[in-house]
Amino acid sequence: MLNSILHAEQGISIGIVTPIELFDEVSRILKSFPSFVPVYGIYHQEEEMASLIHNMIQQRVELLFFTDQAAYQISKQAARLCVPAYYVPATDSGLYRALFRMTRLHHASALSIDGISRGALERMDRELGMSGVRFMLFPGSSQASEEERAAFHRGQIESGECEAVITGSRKVAGMLGKAGVPHEWVAPTEQDLTVYLERALLATETRRSKEAQIVVGLIQIDHFKKLIEAQPTEHDVQRLKLDIQRSIVGYVESLEGHLSALGGKDYLFITTRGAFERETGGYKYMRLAAEMKELFDITLSIGIGFGHSAHEAGAHARSALRHANDAGGNMAYIVREDKSLIGPLEMAEPLACDLALIDRELIARAEKYGLTPGYLSKLIKRVTQSGLTDFNAQELAMTLNVSVRSAHRFLVGWVDAGMVEIVGEERKSRGRPKQIFRLSFLRQLIR
Repeated sequence: MLNSILHAEQGISIGIVTPIELFDEVSRILKSFPSFVPVYGIYHQEEEMASLIHNMIQQRVELLFFTDQAAYQISKQAARLCVPAYYVPATDSGLYRALFRMTRLHHASALSIDGISRGALERMDRELGMSGVRFMLFPGSSQASEEERAAFHRGQIESGECEAVITGSRKVAGMLGKAGVPHEWVAPTEQDLTVYLERALLATETRRSKEAQIVVGLIQIDHFKKLIEAQPTEHDVQRLKLDIQRSIVGYVESLEGHLSALGGKDYLFITTRGAFERETGGYKYMRLAAEMKELFDITLSIGIGFGHSAHEAGAHARSALRHANDAGGNMAYIVREDKSLIGPLEMAEPLACDLALIDRELIARAEKYGLTPGYLSKLIKRVTQSGLTDFNAQELAMTLNVSVRSAHRFLVGWVDAGMVEIVGEERKSRGRPKQIFRLSFLRQLIR
């Protein structure tokens, strides 16, 4: 069965090949990928694959995305894939989810397993400490049929050797379900689907051709007059304006863009679509808005315009800003070259994935000494990307987008708290030596 969902706006046409069981989850996740225009190929049986792929290619999809590796392999054999094709491989996260359901929700302590390597099971045992669970791994080859795998599992259940089954095959899961055998299919998780959709997006021809396309952004500070009137002196007004502009300059630098101040509350920046897409996670969030709220307790209205020319992109940015203003501010919208609208974007960068790497007690202690979740997320990103935990005050200031004076103040508190240690000095031919600080509390991220 082929279900085509067509959209009026232009975008990257992607053929989503998915079993019916995953359709709801995939369609929900794709809502956060506005660049994709999905054409869904939903199947019940793998035998439908050849005609389904043929129909999707006839609709001129730019790439195919398989949510199941087995379906991808079948399609390669049954049909000529004349467009780029991507699939979601089996990962540890899917295995861990299936195992959790079996051991915690169904209280199974003896499991019959197929489609999972012994290495993955050993890694899971080391990481999760599964000493109370016994595994029986399917002894046949990887080329064994689904019927052979299902028969093995039924035998383990009937003999009492195992209580339930974890399988890497959707077809085997269907056979076991019909036989009334307790089982879990190692299906891709939401994280898996998101990661591999992002990889597919980055690899598309359309995206590559639009890498250098001009993007114009308009940033407007909400309730700017009240903000200024709240400052006690003119010096405080000027200092606040400089601090705000410094933060915006830092953000535009991350976009590899050019910034112009339009006076007081308004700023204009120009960048490329590729840089903007990477910084916003595929048009999902505006990190600058969260930083401004955190640092100055102000909100922004942001309009982004795409276009085939600078004139067109600027007009679209103005239109997007009107949408943000009409919505009451604290919003960001994008108007694309075909005048279609994306938004509102999230006004904060997701932190859960990064902060999950750090012990909760440590996060609480860090916040006590001025290391907010926003700052912590920036440090984690820097450390995980570079593999380095040594900074001087100037480098820390650039990473956190604060003044050097503020960075020194943070470092003094972190040293007193035992979170940071002084490990040396950086001497240059001229000027005072710079102390080198080691963020020892983040060492766990690069082990």
